[in-house]
Amino acid sequence: MSEAETLERPATRSAEHFDVLIVGAGISGVGGAYHLTTQCPDKSFVVLEAAETFGGTWWTHKYPGIRSDSDLHTFGYRFKPWVGPPIATADEIRKYMGEVIEENGLGSHIRYNHKISSASWSSAENRWTIEATNAATGAPVVITANFLWMCQGYYRHAEGFTPEWPGVAAFKGRIVHPQTWPEGLDYAGKRVIVIGSGASAATIVPAMAGKAAHVTMLQRSPTYFRTGRNAIELAEELRTLGVEEAWIHEIVRRKILLEQSLFTERCFKEPEQVKAEMLANLRSILGPDYDIGTHFTPSYRPWRQRIALVPDADLFQAVARGEASVVTDEIEHFDETGIQLKSGRHLEADIVVTATGFHLNVLGDIEFAIDGKPLAFHETVTYRGMMFTGVPNMAWVFGYFRASWTLRADLVGDFVCRLLKHMEAKGTQRVEVALRPEDADMEILPWIDPENFNPGYLMRGMHLLPKRGAKYEWQHTQDYWREKDEFPKIDLDGPEFVYR
Repeated sequence: MSEAETLERPATRSAEHFDVLIVGAGISGVGGAYHLTTQCPDKSFVVLEAAETFGGTWWTHKYPGIRSDSDLHTFGYRFKPWVGPPIATADEIRKYMGEVIEENGLGSHIRYNHKISSASWSSAENRWTIEATNAATGAPVVITANFLWMCQGYYRHAEGFTPEWPGVAAFKGRIVHPQTWPEGLDYAGKRVIVIGSGASAATIVPAMAGKAAHVTMLQRSPTYFRTGRNAIELAEELRTLGVEEAWIHEIVRRKILLEQSLFTERCFKEPEQVKAEMLANLRSILGPDYDIGTHFTPSYRPWRQRIALVPDADLFQAVARGEASVVTDEIEHFDETGIQLKSGRHLEADIVVTATGFHLNVLGDIEFAIDGKPLAFHETVTYRGMMFTGVPNMAWVFGYFRASWTLRADLVGDFVCRLLKHMEAKGTQRVEVALRPEDADMEILPWIDPENFNPGYLMRGMHLLPKRGAKYEWQHTQDYWREKDEFPKIDLDGPEFVYR
């Protein structure tokens, strides 16, 4: 079924029932639908998506140059080869996802413009009741489901995070956030300031450079970046040899995953050496006289925050050509013509882009209740980052910080399908995870150790996230290399799984 046909589906009837309800038709939700179709073909399911089409981030974000910040050989699904450049545009990623939907008949399961407001679990009925609104018609929608699969991502799509700066109201230019980029924004010949130093800023700056009069990346502190040619030589060589794309996909994925694992290990074991190597690479592009120490030398060790890949070094090439520049300083206040910095310097601007992050949104702004009692999600303890104590028949996809999100979406997909089949074999309708007797004295900790990983969005929203335990299985470890072997071996009859 085509996207247009799906959009024209009549308003959902009241109280429909499905075995599984998937929240979100982004990269995780489409992947989950595929796994259900192929691994649990007897299960009925529906995907509810708040937006008017599939794609999640790759649909809602419209800023110039939007692209992946990790390679598509691992960000792509394991079951569908990626044949394009490793760093892909949003349009290329959505085309790929659309092919997955079309090739596997998933369109008939997806209902767009369905914004979920509440999800209530009833132990008496062993099912979830989901209330939503069909934005296309305004009609209320009620659906019940045996199992809830949360694939909505982890941040609020409707609005990004923007700090409160003095004097913003006085600025006579335009202020935009990457998450809500206005259609048709004309920046030709304009002076642009991009506030931020993460993956979004590193994408926007080179995309606007050349067309804008000048683009300034204004950062409070530097970020680590890796550069590389936007191609995989091994993939190109294998294609020259006529190797099938499915083989190329698997071989290249394994190569990249091994290299990522070794690089991450080096970041922890020899951080100064890794840091020196990355800075030497930038120095070779920007020249020996560029102030690498001020603008591109973070105060933290590599991989304590996400490292974005800059394809073909386009950000740094734009700086080297003089089309863009980097200013490392703090904002004192805005005024009519731009931004006054604490150093005393003033930056003139026609457009200011606030690439300053997003709001963590752990459950999709959905009001959850368990047997009539509001769910205090932050009081639960996570089981391997995908199930939660006291929350029956629900799984959540939360990807990796140091590897592609989709790697974990595939692993969780396998786990959920195996769990559903195990429940059917046991003849049970309910499962939840619970701390075992041997966990009684286990230390309960925040979702992640800030010394391990500490980007601003996590630090601002840590109080919203579930807790982790000191023991391995009660954590989201971020270790794909270990989880890929352990997830298939999880004992579904272990004492942490409680069936009723």
